[in-house]
Amino acid sequence: MATIGYARVSSTGQSLEVQVDQLRAAGCTKIFEEKISGTSQHGRTQLALALDYVRDGDDFLVTRLDRLARSMTDLREIVDRLIAKRVEFKAIQQGAIDTSSSGGRLMLNMLAAVAEFENDLKRERQREGIEKAKAAGRYLGRPASIDAAEVQRLLKSGIGATRVAKELGIGRATVYRLSRSVGPEQSAPL
Repeated sequence: MATIGYARVSSTGQSLEVQVDQLRAAGCTKIFEEKISGTSQHGRTQLALALDYVRDGDDFLVTRLDRLARSMTDLREIVDRLIAKRVEFKAIQQGAIDTSSSGGRLMLNMLAAVAEFENDLKRERQREGIEKAKAAGRYLGRPASIDAAEVQRLLKSGIGATRVAKELGIGRATVYRLSRSVGPEQSAPL
């Protein structure tokens, strides 16, 4: 019987250190770590490896429920997979979540539903804020698409890629990519 941990943060700027320390203190002998969004379980390679790694009788720990999943559907799929392998799931900071008891499974479902509800409310507030900003003319959103022909015209006039990028407000890599999109027979030297 082993205690396996899983730590996740959403972006590369965040640190896994606090979670890893808590998982070690809880007795985890192996910890899977990754920096990726938790909005979906798809594409989370370390989570997939952790779920494949655990065996009958192991404990699978996370620091908090939201480190494992952000949607009730994903959470249920992951926990159901653990239960099918006879692996107990525990969230350290939410001590009532322990799938070895019926009360723990009930608490898991209740907290998952509340977490998903909070996430939905946050998205609704964000959408409302965007609509309000658009109505007030303050929301710029994503910049309009840059025309590859315009990039070509500027390059052919002798302007360098760095200056074209600065003038159009795009990255230099975008200038290079758009300069090739018109076709090799029409491309200008960069």
